[in-house]
Amino acid sequence: MSVKGLGRLATVAVLLIAAGCTSGAVEVNEVSSAQEGAVAETVSSTAAAGSSASLEDDVEQASAGSLQYFADDAGLAIRGTDPVAYFVEGAAVPGSAEFSHDWGNVTWQFASAENRDLFAANPEQYAPQYGGFCAWAVSQGYTASIDPEAWRIVDGRLYLNYDRRVQQRWERDIPGNITKADANWPGVLDES
Repeated sequence: MSVKGLGRLATVAVLLIAAGCTSGAVEVNEVSSAQEGAVAETVSSTAAAGSSASLEDDVEQASAGSLQYFADDAGLAIRGTDPVAYFVEGAAVPGSAEFSHDWGNVTWQFASAENRDLFAANPEQYAPQYGGFCAWAVSQGYTASIDPEAWRIVDGRLYLNYDRRVQQRWERDIPGNITKADANWPGVLDES
């Protein structure tokens, strides 16, 4: 890694510490200028808005050819929120360990056996786009964690965002941001 790369890593570390992220693991391999700026913006936005999403959450990456979904520290997709409920109830509904299903190298939780069975029959219909990472971040060429409350269904597909403030930015140009994210996905996993 170059000296410049080490400087960027130090900058990211300082930004994370400034945001109060002193516990947990954050792994950063290589940071581009764009990613550095995005981290700085996210840190300042999070500090200002008091976001419920945490910068220190572990992010599941792609492994040797098999795409994985974003998972929290417990290995849960969408932080344990029922993905089917977004479609059938129009709300972010907490799932239960009683109704779980393993798919995409993560555990998905559901509010009912019926929702679990709907997902198991056709997971691609209900799983969030871009591996469950923030749709705005992917449109910008990097990955970020999500807040289950920052969601939107567009053309029958579930999109999640880092927080509601980032979601508002994403919603300014949904078709354009989807086009950019589609072009970046899944290659962005190798760059993050």
